[in-house]
Amino acid sequence: MTSWPIIPTLRGYRAAWLGRDLAAGLTLAGVAVPEQVATAGLAGAPAWAGLYAFVAGSLMFAVLGRHPQLSVGADSTIAPLLAAAAATVGSPGSPPYVQSLAILAVMVGLLVTAVGLLRLGWVSQFLSTPVVTGVLAGIAVQILVRQLPAVLGVPGEGTNTIGRLRAVAGRLGHTNGWAVAIAAFVLAVIVAGERLDRRIPGALLGVIGSTVAVAWLGLGSRGVETVGPVQAGLPTVGLPSAPWSEVRHLLPAALVVTFLCVIQTAATERGAAPAPGTAGDFDRDLVAVGAGSLLAGLGGSFAVNASPPRTAIVVATGGRTQVCAVVAAGLTLGFVTGAAGVLRNLPQAALGAILVFVASRLLRITELRTIRRFDRLEYALAVVTTAAVALVGVEQGVIVAMVLALADRTWRAARPADVVLGREPGTDHWIPVDVGQPTEQVPGVVVYLLYGPLWYGNADHTAARIRDLVDAARSPVHAFVLDAGGISDIDYTAAQTLRDLLHRLRRRGVTVGIARSSHLVHHDLVHAGLLAALGPDRLFMTVEDAVVALAVMG
Repeated sequence: MTSWPIIPTLRGYRAAWLGRDLAAGLTLAGVAVPEQVATAGLAGAPAWAGLYAFVAGSLMFAVLGRHPQLSVGADSTIAPLLAAAAATVGSPGSPPYVQSLAILAVMVGLLVTAVGLLRLGWVSQFLSTPVVTGVLAGIAVQILVRQLPAVLGVPGEGTNTIGRLRAVAGRLGHTNGWAVAIAAFVLAVIVAGERLDRRIPGALLGVIGSTVAVAWLGLGSRGVETVGPVQAGLPTVGLPSAPWSEVRHLLPAALVVTFLCVIQTAATERGAAPAPGTAGDFDRDLVAVGAGSLLAGLGGSFAVNASPPRTAIVVATGGRTQVCAVVAAGLTLGFVTGAAGVLRNLPQAALGAILVFVASRLLRITELRTIRRFDRLEYALAVVTTAAVALVGVEQGVIVAMVLALADRTWRAARPADVVLGREPGTDHWIPVDVGQPTEQVPGVVVYLLYGPLWYGNADHTAARIRDLVDAARSPVHAFVLDAGGISDIDYTAAQTLRDLLHRLRRRGVTVGIARSSHLVHHDLVHAGLLAALGPDRLFMTVEDAVVALAVMG
């Protein structure tokens, strides 16, 4: 690999960009501070851990990354999964729990970095858009349910979504009106800021207003739960210690988080493509994201991820390079070391409102409606994925989603689309007979077009389809033409199945020809011995050539 200079996006930097980068960095910090504190709560970590995660992720990406506007830090998409994994070791906030989060961060950092170094970023394509939409929707449901106790001011219990809903329902009579009012106020400020101008740090304004209200009105004595004392200063950097058994125990969660980080980083970069002429390198960006998790874990924090909303804010505020991330990280670091005490009176209801808004952005209702109109099977896949993630858990839900996605693709490949062709009257063009246009058939000739690869999963099905077409023909068939223009390749099993079919048809007096085969398919036919069995004079450039030649032979 080539050398990575400090802040690669500074190459060709122009002085005119500095003002925009500074403004974007200031706005980014204003959005990130309350959001990162809220995300830390979602992960079950102390507030300082969320702020340090943002600093670590931002600085490492600025140093190693190539995308000029990508924002990296604590992320609400992976936070529930991190919390679920660490909860198997200790209770949220306890030393074993926090140490497990740090171990997970190091593991995720190493894995994401390895994916980037080995240039395996293409694995992000293994989950379809419907599945990713379902995963995000399921995470959104989990976040919403987890935040209900905070916004209602009631104790939170339960180990899963259903259990938490039951616990909240049983305590609705004890709802704290002040907590509800604070949550409603913060949510209203955030929504108003989004609608007026995305550059307005609505979350920061809501947090400031609610914190002042708690301190001024003494709402802590009226049952409003607050963040409490926050550790100030820089964390101690060091490798978290853990027995090998704990590392093995956390490995499945680390693998799923890694997969989500790769997917979300890819999606974020697609949504904020660099300016024309800017060199991009997705795999190198993965190395930078992984390095951010490594540094966060060494500092006792938790894993980081690319953030679509914060990246969109950088773009909207005119940020041109990673200078804005460095500015935001510096401001956040200054806040952690010098002003973290002001978070003492920050109400949990305000953080809950921030996370409710974050969850609403993960619910892509418009996308789901579009998927439903396009394909009901893929829509069902998205809905099942949503339910699995929401009810069973993120880790298990993602595994279910991957299995369902692969099963869906396998089924479609095992039952490929195919059509019978007919000649368009007055031409030598052959088109599908069921497209609403008039076609004419040549008596005794069947022309068949298959879409997709011919492989062991669909070979028997395809052979059966061809036999059925020959049997169902209106007049006795003496010629069969396989239009191979839609076939990408033929594997060994399918080649053997075709050989058997060829012999069966020949015994019935049916001559077989193949038209429009690609170079790759021709190669497969030769090496499988099919061309020798078929005869070199049975390969044709066009369907019309095949029909004319075989009709004469018949």
